[in-house]
Amino acid sequence: MAVVMKQQDRAEEAVEAIKSFRHLCSKQAQESLDNLLIDLYKKCGKIDEQIELLKQKLRLIYLGEAFNGKTTKTARSHGKKFQVSIQQETSRLLGNLGWAYMQKNNYDAAEVVYRKAQMIEPDANKACNLGLCLIKNGRFDEARAVLEEVLHRRFLGSDESKIISRAEELLHEMELQPAVSPLEMGLSIEEEIMERLDLVMKEWAPFRSKRLPIFEEISTWRDQIAC
Repeated sequence: MAVVMKQQDRAEEAVEAIKSFRHLCSKQAQESLDNLLIDLYKKCGKIDEQIELLKQKLRLIYLGEAFNGKTTKTARSHGKKFQVSIQQETSRLLGNLGWAYMQKNNYDAAEVVYRKAQMIEPDANKACNLGLCLIKNGRFDEARAVLEEVLHRRFLGSDESKIISRAEELLHEMELQPAVSPLEMGLSIEEEIMERLDLVMKEWAPFRSKRLPIFEEISTWRDQIAC
């Protein structure tokens, strides 16, 4: 019913339908309902609700409670089945979260999220969004490095022509921006990123002992950025 409402541009009604009747659905159906809710929130402009639900899903992954504790799950698209890894799901959710933050012009938070996503599964679209965040914050040298890497590196599964076009457009846009003095940026880059990352990670994972191996692998990313 919610899917049909979505197709009829009745997103807000679909949201209310899910909230009203999801308690009648099985535990196995809750994840699919959450994914549908994320799309509906995006469609009807409920950015705060979208952010909260994405963070909730990421928290479950961090605690090892997503995918019923497994590292992969079976998904469907256009009638076909395929396997999704926990890394792919994490990267997808982080990409959605970064985009949601960008809609609120919170480019600092979006940058942290996109950097984390890129460490898990490098992706050209997310790299371009990271470059845009850096441009919005006046950090042109870093943005140029990210975007030039997109132009010179092949990312698996990317639409190469569209990606190249977007990266070139962002580089051109950056050249038109006025220079920003480092003194105007407040905290240093490292301090700002680390402060925000600490806040995000505390909210995502109050019980670190249960985190999945993928989060163990990226736990040293602070040192890598600082270098």
